[in-house]
Amino acid sequence: MSQVTKEKQGEHKSVRLEPGILDEIIQKAVEHHGKGRDAVIPVLSEVNQALGYIPGEAFGKIRRLLNAPEEGLFLADSHLFSIASFYQMFSLKPTGMHVIRFCESAPCHVVGGREVIEALQAHLGVQVGETTPDQQFTLLTTSCLGICSVGPVFLVDDDIYGNVTPERVPGILAKYRQE
Repeated sequence: MSQVTKEKQGEHKSVRLEPGILDEIIQKAVEHHGKGRDAVIPVLSEVNQALGYIPGEAFGKIRRLLNAPEEGLFLADSHLFSIASFYQMFSLKPTGMHVIRFCESAPCHVVGGREVIEALQAHLGVQVGETTPDQQFTLLTTSCLGICSVGPVFLVDDDIYGNVTPERVPGILAKYRQE
């Protein structure tokens, strides 16, 4: 069975795809979600989840499997790229093992958000949009997460943290740090 190998190299985690793994991931996603317009986002999502990002070569492979002329669906690679680059849940480049999404909306900002993002940056040693040298974390911002009553808020992967203070940042991140 093919595998995805994650190696620590340079600024981002290097994802080496063994031969055929991308094709296998896409094929399984299409088999699971079907072909046609409604399958586009779920298929992109499965590729993103399996690899941590959507590699450029995936767009042509997905297009060839999803095009459905009988249904009037004619996809171009640029359509798929537009979708993948529009939604913040997708990444077009490799990310760290854990993705931190900090809410930068006004309600979080007015209750101390600036201090929390500064604490995250200082603790991780990266700026927004960067990955730590040990490939553990990628720091991103996002618009409102919908839980303004407990701001400042951020996600680590799918875990939500609210009422965050700069002092809580090291303890939260320690739960995810791998040696």
